[in-house]
Amino acid sequence: MPLWVAITIVAALFQTWRTALQQRLRGTLSLNGAAVVRYLYGVPFGLLLLGTYWLIMGGSFGPPTAYFLLLCGLAGIAQIFGTNLLIASFGPRGFAVGTAYSKTEAVQASIIAVIVLGEVLPALSWAGIAISVFGVMYLSLAGKGLAFGDILRATVQPAALRGMGAGFCFALTAICVRKANIELPGTDPILKALFAVVVTNTMQTVMQGGWLLLREPAQVVAVFRSWRDSAKVGALSAAGSSCWFIAFALAPVALVRAVGQVEILFTLLFSRFFLGEKLKGKDVIGALLLVSGVVLVLAGSI
Repeated sequence: MPLWVAITIVAALFQTWRTALQQRLRGTLSLNGAAVVRYLYGVPFGLLLLGTYWLIMGGSFGPPTAYFLLLCGLAGIAQIFGTNLLIASFGPRGFAVGTAYSKTEAVQASIIAVIVLGEVLPALSWAGIAISVFGVMYLSLAGKGLAFGDILRATVQPAALRGMGAGFCFALTAICVRKANIELPGTDPILKALFAVVVTNTMQTVMQGGWLLLREPAQVVAVFRSWRDSAKVGALSAAGSSCWFIAFALAPVALVRAVGQVEILFTLLFSRFFLGEKLKGKDVIGALLLVSGVVLVLAGSI
């Protein structure tokens, strides 16, 4: 198995776990409060990961350029909006479905990567992306028929639009992260990726933390009071972001995001065993379609 595939799967697991914990924080924190904890508490864990890797593997990189910092900032802003939209998409239809809407990110990232980065995918990989996205959308319909009218009605609901908007923001984040890694001088893409995580999370803490202090000052106190749960979110966020950044440094964005859709499988497991939601037959069918699509993506990339 290529290293980037294993890292992407681990990233999807960490992200699902973090999102589940973040969803529980919504009981005590506002939308922005629950979102900012992943950056605020993620910075120290990111520094720990960066320092540990450097002590073990060594290596170095050149001074950050202005363009690198700009890309990290843009990635941070896009991820903030994506996170807020994702959390806002969770509604009465459940955690699994709210996350599933954002999985159109895979095809959005693929298209943007072709335009911006000039990445080229074989036809088999495109077919795999299409099948996996169809599996996710089938899963998202929550018992509705697959008639064209039903699909249209499902995709124009506020929760669906927020989820797809989150997917678009995450796709932009991925593009900026890959370009930032290329821009930073150095020969070790993993070391550069871990440094980019720390820089990006620091910027995000300042940006969203400043917004929280200005608009919801009471939530700042709540964020620190919830440190026991929030620190767990931060640790998982730092671990997940580090894996995503490393994967983007090692492989094309389109392939990473396509394989990363296995997150929905972890989401189903978390929604069943962590949040107590019931799984249905459609969940199994959607999961099988998703896995089939990912297999085709990998087959096309060999």
